[in-house]
Amino acid sequence: PGPLGRPPSDVTVIYDITPTVSPRIAVWPGDTVPERTILMDIAKGDSVTLSTLRATVHLGAHADGPNHYGLGAPDIASRSLEYYLGPCQVVHAKVGRREAVTRASIETPITAPRVLVRTGTFPDPEHWNADFACLAPELVDELADQGVKMIGIDTPSVDLSDSKAIAAHKRFLARDLAILEGIVLEEVPPGHYELIALPLKLEGFDGSPVRAILRTI
Repeated sequence: PGPLGRPPSDVTVIYDITPTVSPRIAVWPGDTVPERTILMDIAKGDSVTLSTLRATVHLGAHADGPNHYGLGAPDIASRSLEYYLGPCQVVHAKVGRREAVTRASIETPITAPRVLVRTGTFPDPEHWNADFACLAPELVDELADQGVKMIGIDTPSVDLSDSKAIAAHKRFLARDLAILEGIVLEEVPPGHYELIALPLKLEGFDGSPVRAILRTI
């Protein structure tokens, strides 16, 4: 390890920022908890094991489709993969529970086209807490003006849990930015990475789970 316990700069490190999907994972109250149905089982003499998954598409680390928050907006299958693949910056926000992340909450200059915001306000993916932080609508506009095309956050939503106006979502829609929610950034140092977080090509759907990873560059 190099300074501060980090690996040497010439070693590629992969950070898996995806929470484990299981029946224990916390989903939005009233949404569909993942359930596995085993149709065939090698342990019972079948030639293969075959499973069916029933779950919300807003599961763990997931990408929102614009039709999740905009009438007539594109589905997740229509989104360019370019939003979810490429240079990315992880930043830590100084923010409390139920507070909105503003530009002033982030002391680091933002210089990447994709930004992942660590708030630390949804610490356990298996235990729901409704008082997580959100993104200020003006932050979305400010980052869009800088050329940012995707913003991710370590909470279940870019808006507060009880928000009906969903002001941040609406700014994402107006500025055509992509949303990544539910990622785990606890062990990721601030800095620049390559992001790979590709949604499934689910026609008509309003979101998709992703296997989100960061690679050091």
